[in-house]
Amino acid sequence: MRALAARWWARTGAGRWSRRRWIGLGTAVVLLAAAAVWAAWPTPTAYRTVDERVTVRSGPDGTESVTLDTRLYLPKDASAGHRVPALLLAHGFGGTKESVTADAEDLAGLGYAVLTWTARGFGASTGQIHLDAPDYEVRDASRLLDHLAERPEIRLDGSGDPRVGVLGGSYGGALSLLLAAYDHRVDAIVPMITWNDLGRSLFAQSVQPATGDPAADEAISYDGVFKQSWAGIFFGSGTGGGRGGLSLGGGTDATALSGAEGGAPSAAGNPQCGRWAEDVCQTYLRIATTGRLDAPARELLTASSPASVLDRIKAPTLLIQGAADSLFPLSEADANARGIAAKGTPVRVAWFTGGHDGGEGPQSDQDRLKYLTAQWFDRYLKNDGLKGDGAAPADTFTYSRITGLDAVDRGTMATGYQVTDYPGVDGAGSVRVRLSGPPRSIANPPNGTPAALSSLPSAGALASFVSGAVTDLPGQHARWESAPLDENLTIVGSPTVSIRAASPTGEAVLFVKLYDVDPAGSATLSNGLIAPVRLTGLPTTIAEAQPVRVVLPAIVREIEAGHRLRLTVATADQSYLGPVAPAVYTVGIGAGSSADLTLPTVAATPIATADALWLYVLIGLVALLAVGLLAAVAVARRRNRRLDRSVVAEHADTPLRVRGLRKTYGDFVAVDHIDFTVERGQVVGLLGPNGAGKTTSLRVLMGLTQATRGDVLIFGHRLAPGAPVLSRIGALVEGPGFLPHLTGEQNLRAYWKATGRPWEQARFGEALEIAGLGDAINRKVKTYSHGMKQRLAVAQAMLGLPELLVLDEPTDGLDPPQIAEMRRVLQRYAQDGRAVLVSSHLLAEVEQTCTHAVVVNKGKVVASGRVEEIVGDSPTTLLDVTDVDLASRTLDRLDGVAGYAVDGERTLVVDLGDLSRADAVTALVKAGVGIDRVTPRRRLEDAFLALVGESTAGSGDR
Repeated sequence: MRALAARWWARTGAGRWSRRRWIGLGTAVVLLAAAAVWAAWPTPTAYRTVDERVTVRSGPDGTESVTLDTRLYLPKDASAGHRVPALLLAHGFGGTKESVTADAEDLAGLGYAVLTWTARGFGASTGQIHLDAPDYEVRDASRLLDHLAERPEIRLDGSGDPRVGVLGGSYGGALSLLLAAYDHRVDAIVPMITWNDLGRSLFAQSVQPATGDPAADEAISYDGVFKQSWAGIFFGSGTGGGRGGLSLGGGTDATALSGAEGGAPSAAGNPQCGRWAEDVCQTYLRIATTGRLDAPARELLTASSPASVLDRIKAPTLLIQGAADSLFPLSEADANARGIAAKGTPVRVAWFTGGHDGGEGPQSDQDRLKYLTAQWFDRYLKNDGLKGDGAAPADTFTYSRITGLDAVDRGTMATGYQVTDYPGVDGAGSVRVRLSGPPRSIANPPNGTPAALSSLPSAGALASFVSGAVTDLPGQHARWESAPLDENLTIVGSPTVSIRAASPTGEAVLFVKLYDVDPAGSATLSNGLIAPVRLTGLPTTIAEAQPVRVVLPAIVREIEAGHRLRLTVATADQSYLGPVAPAVYTVGIGAGSSADLTLPTVAATPIATADALWLYVLIGLVALLAVGLLAAVAVARRRNRRLDRSVVAEHADTPLRVRGLRKTYGDFVAVDHIDFTVERGQVVGLLGPNGAGKTTSLRVLMGLTQATRGDVLIFGHRLAPGAPVLSRIGALVEGPGFLPHLTGEQNLRAYWKATGRPWEQARFGEALEIAGLGDAINRKVKTYSHGMKQRLAVAQAMLGLPELLVLDEPTDGLDPPQIAEMRRVLQRYAQDGRAVLVSSHLLAEVEQTCTHAVVVNKGKVVASGRVEEIVGDSPTTLLDVTDVDLASRTLDRLDGVAGYAVDGERTLVVDLGDLSRADAVTALVKAGVGIDRVTPRRRLEDAFLALVGESTAGSGDR
């Protein structure tokens, strides 16, 4: 085979092909391979839709008639001869069948018959909203199963028993759980971002009961803090019978609360209730007024809660819950998982980065959830619960977190992780972090106003933005912090901590928060999640207070090394209803002045790809692209063999040596022949008119573009793109670029993190000291002046204190004081054997800053050397003196002085003749003359103009 290949190579002349021809061949093969994959990849199954109004009978006695607006998506090949499994797809609260159209189309494309409907009380459906009550919404859904069983296209497990799965988000998610409990014809369910116990969800209580008395513990768990904002949103959307809702991934539809379709008032004609059932409406009006969950309200909400019937669920359950969810946090899915699994039903749990507060999360996370959903239904609806295609064990657990610079842009990608056994919100392991600080007094404001804003319920991406910028109000919170972490720590689950409280009334409502504090002091509250606490039976002094265990909301977050953890206890939050009377509480941590914050951890394996549905197409694509890549590899290998990677020994200690550099773009010659050297300790100015080739030369020596001919040696290493020796260079080329919403320090840390080098090598403090940024490093870059941005860019180039610093126009846009400071910065940097190469148009500054200069014109070096050599010795010197008369008499006595003239009150213009400038200055000082300035009559500008002439007119930078 090798001989045949060699003969082909010789016969076709391929061995003599140019690199351009090889690239052309490789590109053609790649395009052909992609076209073949596109043509061969099967398109999703086509479907047809059937819209109809289905009348069902529900209610406690099954006699209430309700008409539901439905749409059935049927695969085109579904028929009496080819029956397919079915899915009930329920929308979120305030939605309609239109809210889940995209998800229904996706699932129909996978070969399922998908029935969507508008729940009673919404859109075009009749009836009133009973909040997923078993006798109403649940019974409605059960009647829809009857309807599916009558369709000839639906696969049956028995007479009147369709092969069916149920899925939905939030309101629809609870319905799927309740329907599976009350109707055992359901074969598999995928509830998303939903509740376990609606009473506990709306009256959050984060105290971990520890009385040992089950009745007392249960009473404590229900005696929580009312989520008035979320409850108000629910109630308000029900009074209008709104549209929209929650999509498959859990994001809130843009029209969710618009109420565009309106709705009829309740049967009693109460305008306060709209389409709410009277008992639900009156319950809300009562508890929203008192802020307490009374017994009748608890009984009503319990009936609409999966918690009461989890032991009846036999359908395999995939629970998907969002980490960005202040309404139904991850603990709700945890409670559902434990309750269902207790009876041996297969359960799998998946956490993702979105939720009610954070929308759907990144697309990469949505793709993962869609794959998990399809995998689950395929296993239990298409494969009869046997080993399905890539099906994972039922008890595996997956979660995801934003990857990359999540503190920068809130993330655009999410990485999934998996572990064999579901660890729950307690985690598989834990880390303890010590908090310390004395008790503190905090004030509860009258009527809960003003109050901190931790999140914006139902605001989607805006809620996520607000959650990262929470500001606790002065006087209303106390805080305790840890020492900086020694290493990165990923929290997966619910942190816990002990607190104490004293109150003059014996009661207190508190909000406990856990912040991630970076070294610059910027604090982030993960997804805006807080732990509401209602405490009763409190003493009046903190010395008598007993610690209580607080369980904070489960989170998935990586805390970086060097960050601190901050625990905050506050008195008021805009999303909750607290005490209306003002009071002053005393709060502390642990049993004294310190406490351990327990942080759960999970050792999980990253999931290779978030969109496993494309696994096979990727494999096929890689196989077909291999031929094209072989051509590219062959070219690269041949080229790499031609690269000389040896070190030129004579320049091994020279920061930069440029030899015969030439760069062309087609017929255009940008740089013709450039030679110069930068030695240690030098500040070298690269000068030239616009279009002379300065920027092109800098781009070549930074590896940003390749030279057409010539060598660039960095400490003796021949330069190539990506060469390791480039790590010894720091650069600012073609202006600074920073993220404006981050501080200067955060920008520098993000830059250094991208290099992949350890933080301790950044020598951060030294770079900042040289750059002279001061306290401005802790301000957001959007507040910087142009000069401060330039200084920050120079500091970025100095990170790691590289041995060679390359700067393109570092004084661009600076005012005179800033230019003078930049001059000092560059001179300080060149100390200790480092070197600086700076390109600039400001010749006066180059003359005062640089030790050496290289003058370039029309792509060639026209002069190089020490600045004073380029300027040239001039017998005419300007002397600024303190006493002109005494200086004149002194010059009269000096041999060799050809003459002098007085120019102004303090300036002498002296023709030194044969006398050196140094001897003249020495004689004047000995005579008692003070000298403020000695300046050659000829300046660098004069030399520059003489070297480049008037050829610069009309040229542009290159």
